Amino acid sequence: MVEHSVVNQPVHRSGALLDHLARRMRLRAESVLAPLGLRPRHLVTLTVLRQQGGCPQQELSDTLEMDGTNVVGLLNDLEADGLIERRRSPQDRRRHVVVLTEKGGHVLARAECALAAVENDVLGSLDDTQRETLYGLLQQAVNGTQVICTEAADDDSDGAC
Repeated sequence: MVEHSVVNQPVHRSGALLDHLARRMRLRAESVLAPLGLRPRHLVTLTVLRQQGGCPQQELSDTLEMDGTNVVGLLNDLEADGLIERRRSPQDRRRHVVVLTEKGGHVLARAECALAAVENDVLGSLDDTQRETLYGLLQQAVNGTQVICTEAADDDSDGAC
Protein backbone atom coordinates (compact mmCIF):
# COMPACT_ATOMS: atom_id res chain seq x y z
CA MET A 1 0.00 0.00 0.00
CA VAL A 2 1.42 3.38 -1.02
CA GLU A 3 1.07 6.26 1.42
CA HIS A 4 0.39 9.71 -0.01
CA SER A 5 2.44 12.54 1.40
CA VAL A 6 0.51 15.49 2.78
CA VAL A 7 3.56 17.58 3.63
CA ASN A 8 3.09 21.32 3.06
CA GLN A 9 -0.58 20.94 2.23
CA PRO A 10 -3.22 23.04 4.00
CA VAL A 11 -5.13 21.35 6.79
CA HIS A 12 -8.45 22.67 5.48
CA ARG A 13 -9.79 22.43 1.95
CA SER A 14 -11.82 25.40 0.72
CA GLY A 15 -13.46 23.97 -2.40
CA ALA A 16 -16.55 22.52 -0.74
CA LEU A 17 -17.10 25.64 1.37
CA LEU A 18 -16.68 27.92 -1.65
CA ASP A 19 -19.14 25.79 -3.60
CA HIS A 20 -21.67 25.88 -0.74
CA LEU A 21 -21.32 29.65 -0.35
CA ALA A 22 -21.56 30.15 -4.11
CA ARG A 23 -24.78 28.12 -4.22
CA ARG A 24 -26.30 30.21 -1.44
CA MET A 25 -25.27 33.40 -3.20
CA ARG A 26 -26.51 32.16 -6.60
CA LEU A 27 -29.93 31.07 -5.34
CA ARG A 28 -30.55 34.34 -3.55
CA ALA A 29 -29.17 36.35 -6.49
CA GLU A 30 -31.46 34.57 -8.94
CA SER A 31 -34.46 35.35 -6.74
CA VAL A 32 -33.73 39.11 -6.70
CA LEU A 33 -32.73 39.29 -10.38
CA ALA A 34 -35.84 37.51 -11.68
CA PRO A 35 -38.23 40.41 -10.96
CA LEU A 36 -35.90 42.62 -13.02
CA GLY A 37 -36.09 40.17 -15.91
CA LEU A 38 -32.43 39.24 -15.49
CA ARG A 39 -30.44 36.08 -15.04
CA PRO A 40 -26.87 35.98 -13.71
CA ARG A 41 -25.39 35.72 -17.21
CA HIS A 42 -27.33 38.86 -18.21
CA LEU A 43 -25.89 40.69 -15.23
CA VAL A 44 -22.33 39.66 -16.09
CA THR A 45 -22.81 40.82 -19.69
CA LEU A 46 -24.23 44.19 -18.67
CA THR A 47 -21.40 44.67 -16.17
CA VAL A 48 -18.74 43.90 -18.79
CA LEU A 49 -20.35 46.32 -21.24
CA ARG A 50 -20.45 49.08 -18.64
CA GLN A 51 -16.82 48.53 -17.70
CA GLN A 52 -15.62 48.44 -21.28
CA GLY A 53 -17.90 51.15 -22.65
CA GLY A 54 -19.06 48.83 -25.39
CA CYS A 55 -17.41 45.83 -26.94
CA PRO A 56 -17.17 44.07 -30.31
CA GLN A 57 -19.47 41.06 -30.26
CA GLN A 58 -16.64 38.55 -30.83
CA GLU A 59 -14.54 40.09 -28.06
CA LEU A 60 -17.55 39.93 -25.74
CA SER A 61 -17.91 36.24 -26.55
CA ASP A 62 -14.25 35.71 -25.64
CA THR A 63 -14.54 37.75 -22.43
CA LEU A 64 -17.63 35.83 -21.31
CA GLU A 65 -16.00 32.55 -22.33
CA MET A 66 -19.17 31.60 -24.18
CA ASP A 67 -19.76 30.12 -27.59
CA GLY A 68 -20.67 32.78 -30.16
CA THR A 69 -24.06 31.18 -30.83
CA ASN A 70 -24.97 31.35 -27.15
CA VAL A 71 -23.84 34.97 -26.95
CA VAL A 72 -26.14 35.84 -29.86
CA GLY A 73 -29.10 34.39 -27.94
CA LEU A 74 -28.06 36.23 -24.79
CA LEU A 75 -27.73 39.51 -26.67
CA ASN A 76 -31.08 38.95 -28.38
CA ASP A 77 -32.70 38.73 -24.92
CA LEU A 78 -31.00 41.91 -23.71
CA GLU A 79 -31.71 43.80 -26.91
CA ALA A 80 -35.40 42.80 -26.87
CA ASP A 81 -35.64 44.37 -23.41
CA GLY A 82 -33.88 47.53 -24.59
CA LEU A 83 -30.88 46.98 -22.29
CA ILE A 84 -28.23 46.83 -25.02
CA GLU A 85 -27.83 47.89 -28.63
CA ARG A 86 -25.80 46.29 -31.39
CA ARG A 87 -24.28 48.88 -33.67
CA ARG A 88 -22.18 48.52 -36.78
CA SER A 89 -18.51 49.01 -36.05
CA PRO A 90 -17.26 52.24 -37.64
CA GLN A 91 -13.93 50.49 -38.36
CA ASP A 92 -15.45 47.37 -39.93
CA ARG A 93 -19.08 47.50 -41.10
CA ARG A 94 -19.27 43.68 -41.08
CA ARG A 95 -18.87 43.60 -37.30
CA HIS A 96 -21.11 44.72 -34.46
CA VAL A 97 -20.21 46.65 -31.34
CA VAL A 98 -22.44 45.95 -28.36
CA VAL A 99 -23.23 48.89 -26.08
CA LEU A 100 -25.19 49.32 -22.88
CA THR A 101 -28.24 51.55 -23.27
CA GLU A 102 -29.34 54.14 -20.73
CA LYS A 103 -32.15 51.78 -19.68
CA GLY A 104 -29.60 48.98 -19.37
CA GLY A 105 -27.49 51.14 -17.06
CA HIS A 106 -30.50 51.87 -14.84
CA VAL A 107 -31.54 48.21 -14.67
CA LEU A 108 -27.94 47.22 -13.89
CA ALA A 109 -27.81 49.76 -11.04
CA ARG A 110 -31.07 48.37 -9.59
CA ALA A 111 -29.72 44.82 -9.87
CA GLU A 112 -26.51 45.80 -8.10
CA CYS A 113 -28.48 47.31 -5.21
CA ALA A 114 -30.54 44.14 -4.92
CA LEU A 115 -27.38 42.03 -5.03
CA ALA A 116 -25.74 44.16 -2.32
CA ALA A 117 -28.60 43.11 -0.02
CA VAL A 118 -28.02 39.47 -0.99
CA GLU A 119 -24.32 39.79 -0.24
CA ASN A 120 -25.12 41.38 3.13
CA ASP A 121 -27.40 38.46 3.90
CA VAL A 122 -24.95 35.74 2.86
CA LEU A 123 -21.83 37.40 4.31
CA GLY A 124 -23.57 38.99 7.29
CA SER A 125 -21.36 37.23 9.82
CA LEU A 126 -18.24 38.98 8.44
CA ASP A 127 -17.31 42.53 9.37
CA ASP A 128 -16.17 45.06 6.75
CA THR A 129 -12.47 44.27 7.21
CA GLN A 130 -13.10 40.54 6.85
CA ARG A 131 -15.16 41.13 3.70
CA GLU A 132 -12.37 43.19 2.16
CA THR A 133 -9.86 40.47 3.04
CA LEU A 134 -12.13 37.82 1.52
CA TYR A 135 -12.55 39.90 -1.62
CA GLY A 136 -8.80 40.41 -1.93
CA LEU A 137 -8.09 36.71 -1.49
CA LEU A 138 -10.74 35.69 -4.00
CA GLN A 139 -9.44 38.26 -6.50
CA GLN A 140 -5.90 36.94 -5.99
CA ALA A 141 -7.09 33.36 -6.57
CA VAL A 142 -8.98 34.36 -9.73
CA ASN A 143 -6.00 36.27 -11.10
CA GLY A 144 -3.66 33.41 -10.28
CA THR A 145 -5.89 30.94 -12.06
CA GLN A 146 -6.01 33.13 -15.15
CA VAL A 147 -2.22 33.35 -15.25
CA ILE A 148 -1.84 29.58 -14.81
CA CYS A 149 -4.38 28.83 -17.53
CA THR A 150 -2.76 31.29 -19.93
CA GLU A 151 0.67 29.79 -19.27
CA ALA A 152 -0.66 26.26 -19.65
CA ALA A 153 -2.30 27.16 -22.95
CA ASP A 154 0.95 28.69 -24.17
CA ASP A 155 2.91 25.58 -23.17
CA ASP A 156 0.58 23.21 -25.06
CA SER A 157 0.20 21.35 -21.79
CA ASP A 158 -2.23 18.55 -21.20
CA GLY A 159 -5.07 20.96 -20.35
CA ALA A 160 -4.71 20.70 -16.59
CA CYS A 161 -6.61 23.95 -16.17
